[in-house]
Amino acid sequence: MTTDQAQAARGATHVETILKGELARGDRALHGVAPVLSHLLASSGHSLVSDAIVARLRGMLSDLALQLLSAEHPDRPGHLLDASKQDALADHLAGDSTVLSHCYALAMEGHLTERFEQRASIDPVLTPLMQELIASDQPLVAELAMSAMAAQSRFMQSQRRMDMPLAELPADLFHSVIQRFEGFGDNTEGGSTKASISALKYSYDEGASRAGLLARLISAMQQGARAALELDHAGLALFASGLSALTRQPRELGILACHEHQAARFALSLRAAGLDVPSIERQFLLVEPAQRLPLGLGDISVERAAALLGQTGTRAAG
Repeated sequence: MTTDQAQAARGATHVETILKGELARGDRALHGVAPVLSHLLASSGHSLVSDAIVARLRGMLSDLALQLLSAEHPDRPGHLLDASKQDALADHLAGDSTVLSHCYALAMEGHLTERFEQRASIDPVLTPLMQELIASDQPLVAELAMSAMAAQSRFMQSQRRMDMPLAELPADLFHSVIQRFEGFGDNTEGGSTKASISALKYSYDEGASRAGLLARLISAMQQGARAALELDHAGLALFASGLSALTRQPRELGILACHEHQAARFALSLRAAGLDVPSIERQFLLVEPAQRLPLGLGDISVERAAALLGQTGTRAAG
């Protein structure tokens, strides 16, 4: 090994140690989110930003409960349903940390999308990349892009209304919510509950959800998927799905990596996705304008960055 190679190896080891520490701190912060959210949902004392996120969470959980109860009583308007039962079911759903963490990630996505629009004029729905994909000469890509754009528009509307459509849940969380509904303590509607659950399961299609459409669109882009890693060109929705596909991480982590105090995860994720340092720096300035890119990031290989991320084992905020 030459002197230059030895110095490079020592530099890579040094920056890796720093990033490992930052990543561990970020993981501890994410792992602590669910218990904190549970506390905030049960109280009224929290910061201004938390106010917005917690309000969205309450609304999303309440909306999930309303959909389940409405399915159980299809002939009864929502405003005539038992409000206390709806509140109790929403609290029951919030007891599942995975469901709570997923709703938190979506609330954070809505919040960050609005922030990027205000700060960097990034359109929340029809971004330049989405326009290019809609105009693609490949019919499958163009069709998926149109469907994904419509789904993104619905997502932003849902976030403003603080809704959470059951059909938008990933398959594992959809079944978790159904199981919690089946085990709901106040549920005394045996026969009608089973029928409503069967109907919900029958109509569920993960591939038609926003996350499913975005994932299929990224896959259809093939080698062009790297274009999704330009946040100001792609928008947060495509960016998070592209980052998830290229790093094999849960999409929620791509969203949470764009939040403050997750700089190490964000930088390592982009490196693991194959971006060089100048490209990472451009994205970093959009997300963390007040922070500097970790020095020596270029000394870490793409493979090593992926390995470091894989060691964390964190899923969203759970």
